This record gives sequence, structure tokens and C-alpha cells, in this order.
Amino acid sequence: MTNPATTDIVDHWVDGKPWTGESTRTAPVFDPALGIAQRSVRMATGEDVGVAVAAAAAALPAWADSSVATRHRFLLDFRELLNARKDELASILTAEHGKVLADAAGEIARGLEVVEFALSMPHLLKGEFSQNASTGIDVYSVREPVGVVGIVSPFNFPAMVPLWFFPIAIAAGNTVVLKPSEKDPSAANWLAALAADAGLPAGVLNVVHGDKEAVDALLTHPQVAAISFVGSTPIAEHVYRTATAHGKRVQALGGAKNHMLVLPDADLDLAADAAVNAGFGSAGERCMAVSVVLAVDSIADDLVARVAARMTGLRTGDGRRGCDMGPLITREHRDRVAGYLDTAVADRARLVVDGRDSAVDGDPNGFWLGPTLIDRVPITSAVYRDEIFGPVLSVVRVEGFEHAVEIVNASPYGNGTAIFTNDGGAARRFQRQVHVGMIGVNVPIPVPVAYHSFGGWKASLFGDAKAYGPNGFAFFTREKAITSRWLDPSHGGIDLGFPRNR
Repeated sequence: MTNPATTDIVDHWVDGKPWTGESTRTAPVFDPALGIAQRSVRMATGEDVGVAVAAAAAALPAWADSSVATRHRFLLDFRELLNARKDELASILTAEHGKVLADAAGEIARGLEVVEFALSMPHLLKGEFSQNASTGIDVYSVREPVGVVGIVSPFNFPAMVPLWFFPIAIAAGNTVVLKPSEKDPSAANWLAALAADAGLPAGVLNVVHGDKEAVDALLTHPQVAAISFVGSTPIAEHVYRTATAHGKRVQALGGAKNHMLVLPDADLDLAADAAVNAGFGSAGERCMAVSVVLAVDSIADDLVARVAARMTGLRTGDGRRGCDMGPLITREHRDRVAGYLDTAVADRARLVVDGRDSAVDGDPNGFWLGPTLIDRVPITSAVYRDEIFGPVLSVVRVEGFEHAVEIVNASPYGNGTAIFTNDGGAARRFQRQVHVGMIGVNVPIPVPVAYHSFGGWKASLFGDAKAYGPNGFAFFTREKAITSRWLDPSHGGIDLGFPRNR
């Protein structure tokens, strides 16, 4: 298989092979650590998307009718190939996203967990059976694929998020058109080519690259039955409203502003370690990053000092050099994130650690911003309200437990939150009272394991289905309930009454 990260232009992947499409429009793909465009990616038109959907639709009948054993064998082979070649994929992620190699390896590992969970499909696709529900009548259910599935994935996890969706969709008998971020597109092609090497028939998994034009073509295409999306809240809402208006099943995971409450009885060293790890991993470009620490007044000074001390040992630089944190994805995004530091000062917050002053182990043209710590952030500030999506950790001081819960619940987001405490009663009250979909107790990034499901509340999730886990198989299948009677000569007669059990 050709490594798409070594080609000058990243093509689409349609019907089991690279495909150029009709569009002549391209976009640059940067190495964020070097600040240079390393290749280009083709940008699909609506017509190009239509070709990919047609390939998926043509492959659907045979794949949907394939045996459970056939699909299971594919997943087994795909899992083995992915595990054997994960270092190659990690290098692609670091070159195009900028995250350090260790973080890239972690991303792939979490994606692999979902592939392994999808291997449970023989059990999870089973229906139910009730014998003799009424005299001589059996009732049973079966689960069938929804059809052609569109997946739109974000730039921050170019391997993990596609792996959240397409292995389960394919295991359930669907075919897929994946639209990855145009900022780091090569991982999607690499995964599609790997699936082909594992024996996946042509047309079952297709990749089209592009921007809003390609996304909207997927959302409105009459042959696409379902849409899975991960991205910012405004776009998630657009995806949900547009796709549902066109009769599609939709799961759209949006943005976040995740809080971490630290109570006075917490282990402050553990809390400080967690705040740094969860705030600055992947340069803060995580929907589950901790971006706000809610520190109770009595321990706030101590906690801020411990966090700042740990930040002095972090190395920002090229992810291929063994650094702790890499660059941001684009120069424009770096500049937007850095602009919040000036906003913080204007809003009378205290800039404890200024990431603009960080020494960098990397090319001076990279998109660098070091870890940043801001104390005494008012909740009226845009620094608190906005999803910054960068290495900026804000500290909001609270009077106590009730004040903290009030702040968490007032947020329009409800993705993830955490509490650090040694009080089991406080932890139990917190998990019951906060209006958030994923909660950590002394765990800063509470991403559920693959056999649970991922998703938030409020403006962090549009649609009823969370990602992967049992929710994933429910989303990618439709249930049929069959009521069956096999007559013998003694049955018959007319009865116009409503059917009832006898």
C-alpha cells in the first residue's frame, strides 16, 4: 500500500483505489512543526461526493448480505494489520497534526479499542425471540444495517475519530463515505488502504476530501441514510439540522468547555498533575481537554503554584524530538488562541505563565504556543466562555461545592467534567447534580472505554445516540420486529377485533 503521506497530492479513495475526481481545487497540507506546506489535498465538489456515495451504494447490497462470519474475519485481519503498523500511522499523525509521537500512539490505541469492541458484533447484532407469545405465535426481532453512512471527522484526532465510527458501521453491514479534515487528510486514506489490505471489498469504505461543499453534499445526498459528525458546536448544529431536514439519522458531537473541580480535601499534587496532563496534552486540541480548573478559594493559591511549577518542566517542540507538547494545527489557529491572552489581561485576569514566552525545541516557523496558565478568570470573560481549543488553562476561583456546581450547570456545554476529592459523599453528589454526559472522579479526562459510549449533554451533542459502544451498534442498525404464525388446518375464521394475546 502506498503511504499517502509521501505523495505530493492526497487523492480521494473511492471504490477501493485512489481517485482524483473532477475538481481541480486543492488545499495545502502543512507540517505544523515546520510551518511549511508538505503536500496538497484534493477538494471534492458535490459531484465528486456523489461518485463516492454511488460506489458505497453499489457495494451495499452484497456487504449487507455478507455473513456475520465474513465481517468478523475482516475486523480480525484489520485489527492485526493496524496493530502491526501503528508506528507508521503515528508518524503520519505527527507530521500532519503536530501532536507528539507518544500522543499519536495513544490516539491509535484508543481507536484500536473500538475495533476490538466491534469484534463483539456477532453478539451485539443478535435479535430477541419470544416463543408462543400468543397461542401458536412467535415474536422475534432482527437488526439490519441502515445503508450508506456518511462520517465527518475533525482535525484533532484524524485516526481515532474515524475508528470510533467506521469499524462499527461496517461490522453492522453498512457502507461508508468518510470526509476527514482537509488539514490532516492522509490518515484517512492510510486507514482505507489498510482496510483493503485486510480484505474489505471495494466500495465499502470510501474517503472524499474537501470543505463545506463536500460536507453539505453528504448531508443532503438522498442515498446517505445516516451521518456521524464530530466538530465544533456551531457546525454540529448545522450538520444536525441540515441532515435531519433531509430525513437522515444523525449523531453530531459538538464542542466543550470542560471543568475540573478541586475541593480542599483533594490530593493537590494529584490534582496539579492532572490539570497539566489534561490541559496541555495534544496542545489542548481535545474536546475532552480540561480548560477550566474550579479551585476552592482556600486552596487556590497553593494549587496554582503547584500547576505553574510543573509547567516549567514541559518541553514544547517538534513531536519527533521527544518533546512533551507540539504545535497547533495552523498559523491562523495559533494566532487566534494567542489572542485570548490579551483578552485575559484586559479582563483583569492574572497571566501566571505566558505561553508566548516559551522556549521551543523546533523550527522557528512552526505554529508554536507554549502552555499557558491564567488565574482569576472571570466567568464573564471570553477566555472562560469560549472553547479556545489550545494550551490555555484557566483557573476560576469558587466559594465551595455548591458555587462550582452552579457554574458547571450554567455552561451551555455538557461534554466532560471532573472532581478531585477524597470525600466519597461529595463525589457522589457531584456526579448526580452536574448536567454533563461524562464525569471523572479523580480522573481528569473521563473518556469512556470502548464498551461504553462517548457523548455529552446540552450543546455538546445533537441527536440521541452517543458514539461507539452499545449506542454505536444501535445507531448503525434498524430493528425489525416480526410476529409469526405457521398455520395448521385447524386454524381459520374471521375476527375483526384488534389483535390481542390469547
